[in-house]
Amino acid sequence: MKVGIIGSGGREHALCVSLNKSKLIEKIYCVPGNAGTSQIAENIDFDIGDFERLTNLIKEKQIEIVLVGPEKPLVEGIVDHLEKENIKVFGPNKFASQLEGSKIFTKKICKEYKIPTAKFEIYKDKESAYHFFKECIFPIVVKADGLAAGKGVYICENRDQAKQAVDEIFGGKFGKSEEVLVEEFLKGEEMSFFIISDGVSFKKFGTAQD
Repeated sequence: MKVGIIGSGGREHALCVSLNKSKLIEKIYCVPGNAGTSQIAENIDFDIGDFERLTNLIKEKQIEIVLVGPEKPLVEGIVDHLEKENIKVFGPNKFASQLEGSKIFTKKICKEYKIPTAKFEIYKDKESAYHFFKECIFPIVVKADGLAAGKGVYICENRDQAKQAVDEIFGGKFGKSEEVLVEEFLKGEEMSFFIISDGVSFKKFGTAQD
């Protein structure tokens, strides 16, 4: 089997290392890949944001299944696009990717299905957030919606810090923002718990911590 891996980080290198152990894998392509993946797979320097050209490349190389690593192409709908082309692809579709791509979407899901989460408010303008800061108990957490490359989260100890965070978010520091998320501060450890699901059944495979 020929496998394609989309991405260029350590995550994709780890996937290459694991897949390379399988006797079922004939060849691994990594798009665009990195120095580590080049020792295991064939790197192809390519713009992964160009879904049409990427589709043609996958067909040309006769890649049978594609694994998508980075969040950005997932949020932009690469899985939906490849599925329409009858290409087997592992990764969440555009709708499901909002759980990673939009903090506000995820908080609304938590609220609707009564999933425990920090108390929160969503504000569409700076003035509304400022008004809340006059009454709230600090510290609080201010978050930009959308992908922010691991950034976009402020732990604010006072009103001035909170106002600065809101100003930066609405000012476009993390891209265009029409809403800002304000959460209560929870003290503790953070970890990720991973599952794979096909929409019907699921398999759990452990936890990880930054």
